[in-house]
Amino acid sequence: MQSQASVSEIDSENYRFLQQHVYSQAGIVLEDDKHYLFESRLTPLVRQLGLGSINDLCALLQATRETEVGRQVVEAMTTNETYFFRDPAHYEAIRTVLLPRLKEDRRDMKKLRFWSAAASTGQEAYSLAMLLLQEGFSDWNIEILGTDFSSQVLERARSGRYQQIEVNRGLPAALLVKHFRRSGVEWQLSEPVRRMARFETIDLRKSMRALGPFDLVFCRNVMIYFDTETKKNILTELHDTLFRGGWLLLGGAETAFGVEEWFGRQTVGGAIVYVAR
Repeated sequence: MQSQASVSEIDSENYRFLQQHVYSQAGIVLEDDKHYLFESRLTPLVRQLGLGSINDLCALLQATRETEVGRQVVEAMTTNETYFFRDPAHYEAIRTVLLPRLKEDRRDMKKLRFWSAAASTGQEAYSLAMLLLQEGFSDWNIEILGTDFSSQVLERARSGRYQQIEVNRGLPAALLVKHFRRSGVEWQLSEPVRRMARFETIDLRKSMRALGPFDLVFCRNVMIYFDTETKKNILTELHDTLFRGGWLLLGGAETAFGVEEWFGRQTVGGAIVYVAR
């Protein structure tokens, strides 16, 4: 039997190959000290494919250019950390400032569009959907688009099925009771909430302007993985998907630095929001 060390150990040449592969396919920058990340995330794929080591995985990719395996490698390296109502100050700003304004401005057409640009397994999009229902938008035409690079996590998002540990993270008990039902060892989100969101696979490095216009875009905790030029290009594209006055919400460690001409930075309660000029 292969030892854990032999499975996960990566030759320096193969490490550089993996860095270049992940960057070329997804724009994600992985520094030279991320051996542990490659090892922990690729070892399960190595075992799934019946290979002996991560080096064998690299040899397979280089010899065959196997596109499906190459995508599995990239998806394994993407971070899909998310939970319900993450960064509560953002949702409070939406509830107290953005939604009242939109309710007044759109009272005739009753149509709103939102985008969760790094949707992962869907908690962000569904948190917004539950908030909209709570705030009296049940009879409005609501579209929530959720996108991610990983098709695997989006399949989970579409299913609306979550484990106990996932509904324990950030989801108020009252909303769990109202919008979910037990399904074996999991919780199934109700059909009315699921219908408010749709999910698509999208690479944020591509042109996104045709997706809009949106009233609000979440793009949280994803740009920290891109280089400076890629971040600037993505922010410019995000601006062009927003209505003027629409909101962009970034992660706590992210800013709209470099594209200040496109966004005004505002503090709303405990949240920082970027308003499209």
